[in-house]
Amino acid sequence: MWKTKLCLNILGNGVPPKEQLELFKKTGFEGFFISWREGLDLGEIREYADSLGLCFQSVHSPFLKAADMWRGGDRAAVALAEQLSCLEDVAAVGVKIMVCHTWIGFETGETPTESGVENYRILVERARELGVNIAFENTEGDEFLDTLMNAFKDYENVGFCLDTGHEMCYNRSKDLLAIYGDRLIATHINDNLGIKDYGGRITYLDDLHLLPFDGIKDWADLAKRLQKCGYDGELTFELSLSSHKGRHENDAYAEMPFERYLAEAYKRACRVAALVSQK
Repeated sequence: MWKTKLCLNILGNGVPPKEQLELFKKTGFEGFFISWREGLDLGEIREYADSLGLCFQSVHSPFLKAADMWRGGDRAAVALAEQLSCLEDVAAVGVKIMVCHTWIGFETGETPTESGVENYRILVERARELGVNIAFENTEGDEFLDTLMNAFKDYENVGFCLDTGHEMCYNRSKDLLAIYGDRLIATHINDNLGIKDYGGRITYLDDLHLLPFDGIKDWADLAKRLQKCGYDGELTFELSLSSHKGRHENDAYAEMPFERYLAEAYKRACRVAALVSQK
Protein backbone atom coordinates (compact mmCIF):
# COMPACT_ATOMS: atom_id res chain seq x y z
CA MET A 1 0.00 0.00 0.00
CA TRP A 2 1.27 3.47 -0.85
CA LYS A 3 2.05 5.96 1.90
CA THR A 4 1.35 9.19 0.02
CA LYS A 5 -1.89 11.15 -0.25
CA LEU A 6 -3.83 11.18 -3.52
CA CYS A 7 -5.00 14.67 -4.48
CA LEU A 8 -7.07 16.14 -7.33
CA ASN A 9 -7.63 19.57 -8.80
CA ILE A 10 -10.93 21.39 -8.37
CA LEU A 11 -12.49 20.90 -11.81
CA GLY A 12 -14.00 23.63 -13.95
CA ASN A 13 -17.31 21.94 -14.57
CA GLY A 14 -19.73 24.28 -12.82
CA VAL A 15 -19.99 22.15 -9.67
CA PRO A 16 -19.26 24.45 -6.68
CA PRO A 17 -15.88 23.84 -5.03
CA LYS A 18 -17.36 22.85 -1.67
CA GLU A 19 -19.59 20.27 -3.32
CA GLN A 20 -16.59 18.93 -5.24
CA LEU A 21 -14.63 18.60 -1.99
CA GLU A 22 -17.44 16.53 -0.48
CA LEU A 23 -17.39 14.23 -3.49
CA PHE A 24 -13.58 14.01 -3.46
CA LYS A 25 -13.74 12.86 0.15
CA LYS A 26 -16.48 10.31 -0.52
CA THR A 27 -14.58 8.96 -3.53
CA GLY A 28 -11.35 8.42 -1.64
CA PHE A 29 -9.15 11.40 -2.54
CA GLU A 30 -7.32 12.84 0.43
CA GLY A 31 -6.47 16.31 -0.84
CA PHE A 32 -6.87 18.87 -3.59
CA PHE A 33 -5.56 22.02 -5.20
CA ILE A 34 -7.39 24.97 -6.69
CA SER A 35 -6.53 27.67 -9.22
CA TRP A 36 -6.58 31.19 -7.81
CA ARG A 37 -8.64 34.02 -9.21
CA GLU A 38 -9.41 37.50 -7.96
CA GLY A 39 -12.20 37.37 -5.40
CA LEU A 40 -11.88 33.67 -4.62
CA ASP A 41 -12.37 33.10 -0.89
CA LEU A 42 -9.56 30.71 -0.05
CA GLY A 43 -10.37 31.05 3.64
CA GLU A 44 -13.84 29.59 3.19
CA ILE A 45 -12.43 26.74 1.11
CA ARG A 46 -9.70 26.07 3.67
CA GLU A 47 -12.22 25.98 6.52
CA TYR A 48 -14.48 23.56 4.69
CA ALA A 49 -11.58 21.35 3.60
CA ASP A 50 -10.37 21.18 7.19
CA SER A 51 -13.84 20.13 8.35
CA LEU A 52 -13.65 17.23 5.88
CA GLY A 53 -10.11 16.30 6.81
CA LEU A 54 -8.78 17.07 3.33
CA CYS A 55 -5.24 18.23 2.61
CA PHE A 56 -5.12 21.64 0.87
CA GLN A 57 -2.11 20.63 -1.18
CA SER A 58 -1.42 23.82 -3.17
CA VAL A 59 -2.79 26.82 -5.02
CA HIS A 60 -2.09 27.37 -8.70
CA SER A 61 -1.32 31.00 -9.47
CA PRO A 62 -2.72 32.73 -12.60
CA PHE A 63 -0.67 32.10 -15.73
CA LEU A 64 -2.20 34.14 -18.57
CA LYS A 65 0.23 37.01 -17.85
CA ALA A 66 3.28 34.77 -17.32
CA ALA A 67 5.08 36.12 -20.40
CA ASP A 68 4.57 39.71 -19.22
CA MET A 69 6.76 39.00 -16.19
CA TRP A 70 9.72 38.98 -18.60
CA ARG A 71 8.78 42.04 -20.67
CA GLY A 72 9.23 44.95 -18.27
CA GLY A 73 7.20 48.13 -17.96
CA ASP A 74 3.58 48.41 -16.90
CA ARG A 75 2.67 44.95 -18.17
CA ALA A 76 5.28 43.35 -15.94
CA ALA A 77 4.12 45.41 -12.97
CA VAL A 78 0.53 44.25 -13.45
CA ALA A 79 1.61 40.61 -13.83
CA LEU A 80 3.80 40.75 -10.72
CA ALA A 81 1.05 42.41 -8.70
CA GLU A 82 -1.30 39.59 -9.63
CA GLN A 83 1.21 36.94 -8.53
CA LEU A 84 1.84 38.76 -5.26
CA SER A 85 -1.89 39.07 -4.58
CA CYS A 86 -2.27 35.33 -5.07
CA LEU A 87 0.73 34.68 -2.82
CA GLU A 88 -0.68 36.78 0.01
CA ASP A 89 -3.95 34.83 -0.13
CA VAL A 90 -2.07 31.52 -0.16
CA ALA A 91 -0.05 32.49 2.90
CA ALA A 92 -3.12 33.80 4.74
CA VAL A 93 -4.74 30.36 4.72
CA GLY A 94 -1.57 28.44 5.56
CA VAL A 95 -1.12 26.63 2.24
CA LYS A 96 2.56 25.82 1.78
CA ILE A 97 2.91 25.52 -2.00
CA MET A 98 2.07 27.97 -4.79
CA VAL A 99 2.52 26.51 -8.29
CA CYS A 100 3.65 28.97 -10.98
CA HIS A 101 4.04 28.82 -14.74
CA THR A 102 7.14 30.57 -16.04
CA TRP A 103 5.95 31.30 -19.60
CA ILE A 104 2.96 31.21 -21.93
CA GLY A 105 3.06 31.26 -25.72
CA PHE A 106 4.71 29.60 -28.69
CA GLU A 107 7.26 30.65 -31.31
CA THR A 108 7.59 34.26 -30.18
CA GLY A 109 11.36 34.46 -30.49
CA GLU A 110 11.58 35.92 -26.99
CA THR A 111 14.25 34.85 -24.53
CA PRO A 112 14.65 35.20 -20.75
CA THR A 113 15.53 38.67 -19.48
CA GLU A 114 17.26 39.89 -16.37
CA SER A 115 14.25 42.06 -15.56
CA GLY A 116 12.12 38.92 -15.61
CA VAL A 117 14.42 37.16 -13.16
CA GLU A 118 14.25 40.19 -10.87
CA ASN A 119 10.45 40.21 -11.02
CA TYR A 120 10.40 36.58 -9.99
CA ARG A 121 12.98 37.32 -7.31
CA ILE A 122 10.54 39.76 -5.71
CA LEU A 123 7.93 37.00 -5.72
CA VAL A 124 10.28 34.31 -4.40
CA GLU A 125 11.69 36.46 -1.62
CA ARG A 126 8.23 37.57 -0.50
CA ALA A 127 7.20 33.91 -0.50
CA ARG A 128 10.17 33.09 1.71
CA GLU A 129 9.12 35.79 4.17
CA LEU A 130 5.61 34.30 4.26
CA GLY A 131 6.71 30.67 4.58
CA VAL A 132 5.40 29.62 1.16
CA ASN A 133 7.24 27.39 -1.33
CA ILE A 134 7.17 28.35 -5.00
CA ALA A 135 6.95 25.36 -7.34
CA PHE A 136 7.85 26.28 -10.91
CA GLU A 137 5.99 24.07 -13.38
CA ASN A 138 7.17 22.79 -16.75
CA THR A 139 5.18 24.27 -19.63
CA GLU A 140 6.14 25.60 -23.04
CA GLY A 141 9.31 27.68 -22.93
CA ASP A 142 11.89 25.32 -21.42
CA GLU A 143 14.47 28.09 -21.32
CA PHE A 144 12.36 30.24 -19.00
CA LEU A 145 11.93 27.41 -16.51
CA ASP A 146 15.63 26.58 -16.67
CA THR A 147 16.60 30.22 -16.14
CA LEU A 148 14.51 30.49 -12.98
CA MET A 149 15.51 27.11 -11.57
CA ASN A 150 19.15 28.13 -11.97
CA ALA A 151 18.62 31.68 -10.68
CA PHE A 152 17.02 30.38 -7.48
CA LYS A 153 18.98 27.18 -6.99
CA ASP A 154 20.09 28.31 -3.54
CA TYR A 155 16.60 29.23 -2.34
CA GLU A 156 15.17 26.54 -0.09
CA ASN A 157 11.61 27.68 -0.83
CA VAL A 158 11.90 27.18 -4.61
CA GLY A 159 11.22 23.79 -6.14
CA PHE A 160 9.83 22.01 -9.16
CA CYS A 161 6.33 20.87 -10.10
CA LEU A 162 6.30 18.12 -12.71
CA ASP A 163 3.34 18.09 -15.08
CA THR A 164 3.50 14.68 -16.73
CA GLY A 165 1.34 15.63 -19.69
CA HIS A 166 3.25 18.85 -20.37
CA GLU A 167 6.46 16.84 -20.33
CA MET A 168 5.16 14.73 -23.23
CA CYS A 169 4.05 17.57 -25.49
CA TYR A 170 5.47 20.95 -24.44
CA ASN A 171 8.84 19.46 -23.47
CA ARG A 172 9.04 16.79 -26.21
CA SER A 173 9.29 13.95 -23.65
CA LYS A 174 12.52 15.28 -22.18
CA ASP A 175 13.23 13.62 -18.82
CA LEU A 176 12.75 16.64 -16.58
CA LEU A 177 13.17 14.62 -13.40
CA ALA A 178 16.74 13.90 -14.50
CA ILE A 179 17.27 17.67 -14.41
CA TYR A 180 15.08 18.90 -11.56
CA GLY A 181 14.12 15.72 -9.69
CA ASP A 182 16.17 16.57 -6.63
CA ARG A 183 13.99 19.68 -6.24
CA LEU A 184 10.61 18.08 -6.91
CA ILE A 185 7.98 19.32 -4.43
CA ALA A 186 4.71 18.87 -6.36
CA THR A 187 3.16 16.89 -9.19
CA HIS A 188 0.44 17.45 -11.78
CA ILE A 189 -0.23 13.95 -13.03
CA ASN A 190 -2.19 13.44 -16.25
CA ASP A 191 -1.97 11.67 -19.60
CA ASN A 192 -2.02 12.81 -23.22
CA LEU A 193 -1.20 11.74 -26.75
CA GLY A 194 2.08 13.55 -27.24
CA ILE A 195 2.52 15.94 -30.17
CA LYS A 196 -0.17 15.57 -32.82
CA ASP A 197 1.51 17.51 -35.62
CA TYR A 198 3.72 15.25 -37.75
CA GLY A 199 6.15 18.12 -38.22
CA GLY A 200 6.64 18.43 -34.48
CA ARG A 201 4.94 21.82 -34.05
CA ILE A 202 3.71 22.20 -30.47
CA THR A 203 0.45 23.92 -29.58
CA TYR A 204 -1.74 24.13 -26.50
CA LEU A 205 -4.20 21.79 -28.23
CA ASP A 206 -1.93 18.86 -27.31
CA ASP A 207 -2.30 19.61 -23.59
CA LEU A 208 -5.25 17.27 -22.92
CA HIS A 209 -5.09 16.40 -19.20
CA LEU A 210 -6.55 12.96 -19.79
CA LEU A 211 -7.10 10.36 -17.10
CA PRO A 212 -3.98 8.22 -16.58
CA PHE A 213 -3.92 5.22 -18.94
CA ASP A 214 -6.15 6.94 -21.51
CA GLY A 215 -3.13 8.23 -23.45
CA ILE A 216 0.32 6.98 -24.32
CA LYS A 217 2.24 7.78 -21.10
CA ASP A 218 4.63 5.09 -19.90
CA TRP A 219 3.49 4.97 -16.28
CA ALA A 220 5.97 2.34 -15.18
CA ASP A 221 8.76 4.62 -16.41
CA LEU A 222 7.32 7.58 -14.51
CA ALA A 223 7.13 5.48 -11.36
CA LYS A 224 10.78 4.50 -11.69
CA ARG A 225 11.81 8.10 -12.22
CA LEU A 226 9.85 9.27 -9.17
CA GLN A 227 11.45 6.52 -7.11
CA LYS A 228 14.91 7.46 -8.35
CA CYS A 229 14.57 11.06 -7.24
CA GLY A 230 13.20 9.98 -3.85
CA TYR A 231 9.94 11.87 -4.09
CA ASP A 232 7.61 11.09 -1.18
CA GLY A 233 5.12 13.95 -1.40
CA GLU A 234 1.51 13.88 -2.47
CA LEU A 235 0.55 12.45 -5.84
CA THR A 236 -1.59 15.25 -7.24
CA PHE A 237 -3.63 14.72 -10.38
CA GLU A 238 -4.57 17.61 -12.68
CA LEU A 239 -7.35 16.50 -15.00
CA SER A 240 -9.82 18.06 -17.41
CA LEU A 241 -13.39 17.14 -18.25
CA SER A 242 -13.57 19.22 -21.42
CA SER A 243 -11.93 18.97 -24.82
CA HIS A 244 -10.14 21.79 -26.58
CA LYS A 245 -11.99 23.47 -29.42
CA GLY A 246 -11.92 21.19 -32.44
CA ARG A 247 -10.82 18.15 -30.45
CA HIS A 248 -12.84 15.46 -28.74
CA GLU A 249 -10.51 13.37 -26.58
CA ASN A 250 -12.17 14.47 -23.33
CA ASP A 251 -15.78 14.42 -24.55
CA ALA A 252 -16.61 11.10 -22.91
CA TYR A 253 -15.66 12.51 -19.51
CA ALA A 254 -18.10 15.40 -19.81
CA GLU A 255 -20.87 12.93 -20.64
CA MET A 256 -20.31 10.92 -17.44
CA PRO A 257 -22.16 11.66 -14.20
CA PHE A 258 -19.61 13.57 -12.11
CA GLU A 259 -19.56 10.93 -9.38
CA ARG A 260 -18.76 8.24 -11.95
CA TYR A 261 -15.93 10.32 -13.41
CA LEU A 262 -14.42 10.84 -9.96
CA ALA A 263 -14.65 7.11 -9.23
CA GLU A 264 -12.79 6.39 -12.46
CA ALA A 265 -10.20 9.07 -11.68
CA TYR A 266 -9.64 7.54 -8.25
CA LYS A 267 -9.15 4.06 -9.68
CA ARG A 268 -6.56 5.39 -12.13
CA ALA A 269 -4.83 7.36 -9.34
CA CYS A 270 -4.60 4.18 -7.27
CA ARG A 271 -3.00 2.37 -10.19
CA VAL A 272 -0.36 5.08 -10.55
CA ALA A 273 0.27 5.08 -6.79
CA ALA A 274 0.67 1.30 -6.76
CA LEU A 275 3.36 1.55 -9.45
CA VAL A 276 5.18 4.32 -7.60
CA SER A 277 5.16 2.30 -4.36
CA GLN A 278 6.63 -0.85 -5.90
CA LYS A 279 10.11 -1.72 -4.72
